[in-house]
Formats: sequence, structure tokens, C-alpha cells
Amino acid sequence: MVNLYTPQAIWGRELKHYRKAAGLTQGQLAEIIHFSESLISGVETGLLPASPEFADACDTALDTGGALRRLLDWRKGQQIPSWFGKWRDKEQEAIALRAYEPLVFPGLLQTEGYARVLLRDDEAAVEARLDRQAILVREDPQPPTFRCVIDEAVLYRPIGGPKVMRDQLEHLVSAITHRLSIQVVPHGMHSGLMGGFAIATLDGGNDILYAETAVRGLTTNDQEDVAVAVERFEALRSEALPLSMSIDLIQKAVAERWT
Repeated sequence: MVNLYTPQAIWGRELKHYRKAAGLTQGQLAEIIHFSESLISGVETGLLPASPEFADACDTALDTGGALRRLLDWRKGQQIPSWFGKWRDKEQEAIALRAYEPLVFPGLLQTEGYARVLLRDDEAAVEARLDRQAILVREDPQPPTFRCVIDEAVLYRPIGGPKVMRDQLEHLVSAITHRLSIQVVPHGMHSGLMGGFAIATLDGGNDILYAETAVRGLTTNDQEDVAVAVERFEALRSEALPLSMSIDLIQKAVAERWT
């Protein structure tokens, strides 16, 4: 039996409300939006989830002003584990971010295609990840400064096909501004082999650490842990190539591996 009060079931009832207000049967709506009547029935009863494409089609057909697509935002919350939500909130508040990634590109800099491969085409999870990136282009308050260091291996790790990787590396270069820098640590022994982490500096100067583990990420303001992470990040930046040489290395990877 369907729980009538899950977000999915409530969304389905909203669709039913708008459909009836438009004077359409499920079959008539199906003909307009080119989705099956059985899908519409399943969504309205809460048995089936709605995709963003389905919501967009219904919004257009029912003249809802985009209400149904906006109501899908509940899915984004489900795709963010509680332990990561703590970091996301600090990330949103930050006036400065520092991040080191040894395995993949940071979520704030991932293209949709790259994120889609990592998240196995989970549409809601992809949307949630891309939504985080809005902090880098916001107008008020101004975007945080973002200093990012990555291991050279990330440039060559095949996530998706050559086009996905080429687009991702080209996006990295295009994202660089006076507030956003990317440096690459060359192959070999260095200070970042223990794992990735990020540091958010909040208004007032307090630093928050996010450290990745094998099973989850940990967010902490423990002064000792934060101090160790700050020291390690500065060591990594000193071991990394300067910005201009890092850009050259990224472009070399595009030309030699992903073109």
C-alpha cells in the first residue's frame, strides 16, 4: 500500500490537481505530453517517480508556471546524505574554500557529463551536485575564493569516454579566475596521499574541515584537526605546479590523451 504522505505521493496529487483544473483526463494529458497514460496514473497515485522531463512537459501542458518542476526539489534533499548536508551548509556560507582531491575532480568543478558518470545517471543526485556550484557564480554575496589542488592522476583517470574527459578538463581551464585557481601536484610521493579534504573559511575567520573516508565524509571544527589540514594543504600547494604550468599540464592531457 502506498504511503499517502511521502513527498512522491504528494507530488502526484499536485499533478492530479493541476490536470483536473485544466479539465483533462489522464488519456488526454498523455496525448499532449507524449508520455504514457499508465505512467501518469502511476505518478498520480505515488507508485512511480516523476522525472524532470516529465515535470517540464506537464508544466507546459497544464500552464502551471513551472510549479511541478519546482516541487521536484524534494528529491534533491534525499540525494544528499545527512553527513554531507552538514558540509554543504558550511560550503554555502563560506567566504573562502580550499580543497585537495587525489581521485576525482572536486564536485564544485564537475561538468554535468562527468558528474553523471560518477553518480550513475541518478538525475536527482546530478541536479543536487550541480546546484552546489551556484555559489561560484552568485552575485550577492560575492562568490567565495576557491583554491583547488588536484593530483595529476585525476587528469588521466577515465571517467566516462574521451569527450566527457575532454569537456571536463576544458571546463577546468575556463573556470579559472582571480578568485578560483587550480594547481596540479605531479605524479610521485607527496603530502596528499592520505586522502582528499576541504576547508571552508566562514565570515569571522573560523575554519571548518571536511575530510573524506572510505564510507562517509566527516565535518568538524576541531581545532587540532583543522590545523593539521591547513598545514597539509599549504604543503600541497607548495609541492604543486604554479597555476600557469598547471594549465599547461591540463591542456597537454587534453591533447595527448582525450582528443
